[in-house]
Amino acid sequence: MHRRDFLKAAVAVAALPADAAAQPAQRHVFSMNRNWLYGGKAAPGATLPDFNDSHFERVTIPHSNVVLPWHSFDDQAYQFVSIYRRHFRLPQELQGHRVFVDFAGVMTAATVTINGKRLGEYRGGYTPFSFEITANANWTGDNVLAVEVDSTERPDIPPFGGNIDYLTFGGIYREVALRLVPNIFIENVFAKPVDVLSADRKVDVRIGLNGSAGGSAPLTLAVELRDGDRVLKSATQQIGAGGSDYQDISLTGIGAVELWDLDHPKLYQVVTRLSGAQGALDEYAVRIGFREARFTPEGFRLNGKHIKLRGLNRHQTFPYVGGAMPARVQKRDALVLKKDLKCNLVRTSHYPQSPHFLDACDEIGLLVFEEIPGWQHIGENAWQDLAVRNVGEMIRRDWNHPSIILWGVRINESHDNHEFYTRTNDLAHRLDDSRQTGGVRYLYGSELLEDVFTMNDFGFPLMPPNHPLYLNTEFVGHTYSTKRVDNVERIAEHGLRHARVHNQIGSMDQYAGGIGWCAFDYNTHGNFGSGDRICYHGVTDIFRISKPAAGFYKSQCDPSDEVVLEPGFDWASGDRSGAGGPGHVPIWSNCERLKIYIDSKLKSEVRPNTKEYGNLPHPPFLADLSGLPLNPWGDLKIEGYIGDRVAITKTYSGRGVDAQLHADPDDMELDGDGIDATRLVLRVTDEHGGPRQFASGAVALSIDGPGEIVGENPFALTGGVGAVWIKSKQGAGTITVAARHALLGSKSVSIRVRQAAPERI
Repeated sequence: MHRRDFLKAAVAVAALPADAAAQPAQRHVFSMNRNWLYGGKAAPGATLPDFNDSHFERVTIPHSNVVLPWHSFDDQAYQFVSIYRRHFRLPQELQGHRVFVDFAGVMTAATVTINGKRLGEYRGGYTPFSFEITANANWTGDNVLAVEVDSTERPDIPPFGGNIDYLTFGGIYREVALRLVPNIFIENVFAKPVDVLSADRKVDVRIGLNGSAGGSAPLTLAVELRDGDRVLKSATQQIGAGGSDYQDISLTGIGAVELWDLDHPKLYQVVTRLSGAQGALDEYAVRIGFREARFTPEGFRLNGKHIKLRGLNRHQTFPYVGGAMPARVQKRDALVLKKDLKCNLVRTSHYPQSPHFLDACDEIGLLVFEEIPGWQHIGENAWQDLAVRNVGEMIRRDWNHPSIILWGVRINESHDNHEFYTRTNDLAHRLDDSRQTGGVRYLYGSELLEDVFTMNDFGFPLMPPNHPLYLNTEFVGHTYSTKRVDNVERIAEHGLRHARVHNQIGSMDQYAGGIGWCAFDYNTHGNFGSGDRICYHGVTDIFRISKPAAGFYKSQCDPSDEVVLEPGFDWASGDRSGAGGPGHVPIWSNCERLKIYIDSKLKSEVRPNTKEYGNLPHPPFLADLSGLPLNPWGDLKIEGYIGDRVAITKTYSGRGVDAQLHADPDDMELDGDGIDATRLVLRVTDEHGGPRQFASGAVALSIDGPGEIVGENPFALTGGVGAVWIKSKQGAGTITVAARHALLGSKSVSIRVRQAAPERI
């Protein structure tokens, strides 16, 4: 690997501590996510230190440059150049350090100025960047950091230049930190487990250094492999004092370790220290997992075990604020995918996503296929250079995540470009030879330069694998857009289409797996989707609330994980083409048999349809609920059996009455930093808690205490559900949210807010 490949843009921004306490003596990283001033559209002179910003709005980061409705808005509303300013004072006791400002993500281009000195423009909204401000820092008074954020769809920046089927939104939407380091410091560490399944396993550690210590005295690098407070292995190496460089150290003779896998995602820590004659200079810690992940002609193998990949694509955007959601909300998406939808793989379509999301994938055992920004369009040479840069920045940011098993180095669904994709693949392999590459295409005969042929195949039956290493990366999606309020036939067919594809994928090992399009409905441009700036392609809605098709994915888990019983339809007598019941409909379950009762009378007993879906871990139950009498009409009750035991029961009302209002937060406690947030799900159900997909009306929300509502208020229910987010204010106390429906009364919920430590800078 070339030195410049390793070091270029190598910054650490995944973890941004709130204060410098307990950090090594020579490295100090300060969170800069509070006390920003936002001025809306940029004005002349707004980057100058003496500009009057007294009328600016005080905001926290992550921040969206405009708050929008969840649908039917004009995407031009966020496409403007905005201005952010942050005043701060440097700790005088740290004078002599080099000073950097680290941005985890700004959408889409950022021009950064410190104390009136323009540092440069960074182009790209999905990867981190840093500017050194040492030469222009004021150690005795106020410093003014100004950021002009260009959120227009500039054709010189990937993914723009053509049409794209998603929105990018705008603002400083990921965290910011101020980093003070010595003259020579550790810039990045790649800790690569090698031969993890053998007795000779080791960790090859590549350490990037920046700067010079001065003088001729040698420096010492020390590396430790840790399991909590326990040091498992260590090694040291002396290096010269001058010049930026990278150094390689191997930790050998490690002995037995716990492997990182889907059920037990064990994480270790690699700590690297740099010291000189006067003592410690710097310390840098990363998390790793010991695992071997390979695509083979017989499918995907994790630690030597064959795993059929079953996943969904994720867009990172949320209602109202796009990508500007804090760590808790980003991590929640990983839990939805793993715990609610029982996926073992997610694709970060179509760009590198939040480090917090990837951290959660590491922690819960969710595999990741991560790719560079883009959608079909390939620009001219300068555009391609940026895309190649994106490959390097993505890999350097994320190479220590054990959850990532595949680098996506091709613009999604683009045509062949031999020279361009030779460059992206070569860079990926130079930086990280431990992972394979893929490149998502929709052209079956396109040139394969990557290791794995990753294919969007929206037809059925699927095309057979045409390369030894083959992964299906999109299906269903736009070919069968489904809303919660669609009729029973469409809702049932939505889930069945996902099931048919996964059943075919299960028919042969060479299909490594399938990643359905997609997990969540998402905002898009007006020339895509359903005419309201939404693509209703998800198995959940844009609020991450499951549609019936989500039951298919959930039902594929082992009953020891969770016993699942989810009807793939809504219970009504005539909501189809013809009357007399829902018709022939799927029930998604991992039980062995089901008993179906209508109006307390046994209608039928059904078993999994292994004839048509025998390649699935848990085939659907196909129930004949057609030709039902209209009188008597009653409740639907389904009992799921494992052996002779009733393992689960679900009941759905036949009354056709909206009976209950629910207001359920994901979390009962938040940090009082003015940043933390949690989702509040609004739902109307029948008397048994079953969905009421046509329930409507406005839910009026009121809030008391140290919090605010992010979302529409009142909220007009759609499909009987919806959500807002509750964001903390700075301080401690109790947030009380009351939700009131004109017909169903009120519900209230309380959320405790913990006092958060103040930012020092």
